[in-house]
Amino acid sequence: MRQIFRTTAYQEEREFIFGVAKKPVTLANGISIGGGIVYPEINFTLPTMLITEESLPEVLHNYREIAEGICKRANELAVPGFVAEIETLPPMTFEPRWGIEVCKTVVDILKENEAKYGTKGAVRITPNDIREGRDLEHMWHGRHWEAILQTFEGCANAGAELLAIESVGGKELHDEAIMYCDIAKSIYALAVPGCRDMERLWTAIGGIAQRTGTVAAGDTACGFANTAMVLAEQNYIPKVFAATVRVVSAVRSLVAAECGAQGPHKDCGYEGVYVKAIAGTPIAMEGRTAACAHLSPVGNVAGCLCDLWSNESIQNIKLLGGMAPTVSFEQLAYDCRLFNTASERGADPALLLRDLHADSDSRLDPQAYVLRPDVVLGISRALVQENGGDYARCKLAAALALEEIRKGFGKGELLLSEKEQDWLEQLSETVEDMPNDAEALYAELDSEKYDPAKYDL
Repeated sequence: MRQIFRTTAYQEEREFIFGVAKKPVTLANGISIGGGIVYPEINFTLPTMLITEESLPEVLHNYREIAEGICKRANELAVPGFVAEIETLPPMTFEPRWGIEVCKTVVDILKENEAKYGTKGAVRITPNDIREGRDLEHMWHGRHWEAILQTFEGCANAGAELLAIESVGGKELHDEAIMYCDIAKSIYALAVPGCRDMERLWTAIGGIAQRTGTVAAGDTACGFANTAMVLAEQNYIPKVFAATVRVVSAVRSLVAAECGAQGPHKDCGYEGVYVKAIAGTPIAMEGRTAACAHLSPVGNVAGCLCDLWSNESIQNIKLLGGMAPTVSFEQLAYDCRLFNTASERGADPALLLRDLHADSDSRLDPQAYVLRPDVVLGISRALVQENGGDYARCKLAAALALEEIRKGFGKGELLLSEKEQDWLEQLSETVEDMPNDAEALYAELDSEKYDPAKYDL
């Protein structure tokens, strides 16, 4: 049963900080995510190669090498604990047995290392959401849906404790919205097919977590808001558009928590700061250490509220310092040392570090500005007062984001070019003129790829 949040978990900005969540998640080995310590979450993938039955031994060799290298460096750096995230590649979800074998390989190495050296480790499994393409029968039944659920259940039984996904419900429509900077279509895609899919998907994931004794963790609007962020970074679309999409995407990602997800919210979902503000669940975040996967304007501000600190994803290739996942893990470990040392010194040093992270980014880009802890709490408090459903909340989220950007610019706290200022006004007018009814908006939308029947709409 979905429970809608009517209040924010945080009332005071001083308590809204990295390493501490109102509802920490404690794993079987005692790692408490959001319990006062920021842990590294290392994400990794294969070098360029085919994944087939014949290549499976080589695939498993790569994952074994990655896990062993990470464990060795974790021991050497006296890391108090860490999470290893496995994002399955599409063939590993279409063929669940392959993804399960990869998961079991990594889990076994982490458990053996913990037993031998005492370094605590846990695995997050993130099956690739394969529900795309012309042969997709339906979002919630058929071979695509069944393969995802089989991968979740098999990996949970193989020892993965955290269940997550980068879900794609509504993405086919949202891709068109980004292409034309159509904020109305963006809002509809996130609010209607997006939230509808999240509710069905996270109800199913929650059931698997209950059956297997694991944790339904969280989702990410990566395919929506991160797509916009990367395109804005390349100057293909306005930054204010991408910033607005980020805040709207929080309504969609929050549905996982409303359906019982406990966190940590997934790293590439920068909108997780809003999920933490409202639901009180811990979050993973990625910033400067994610440059190995994508560039962004939020490298420091992303660290303000993290409970896990991640690198996004990195291939298993050789660098001068060693294999890339091991190198990336070391960078995460040192960042976490700094977070945790600040916390050990007391509230004021920790808050200073948090605010330095925010201030160093937020003036330069609206996408960073809407991730500031004060801005996040302000928007979140207003957002939870909207009781009109997902569409009303998404529309309000857009209006609130645009208003905060306008206020920040007006106070001299945010730089905007003349072009961005023009887009700010244009987007604000569009949102203000949108109908209050989602069906009325749908009647105005054109789409070549979106098939509402696949969402039972």
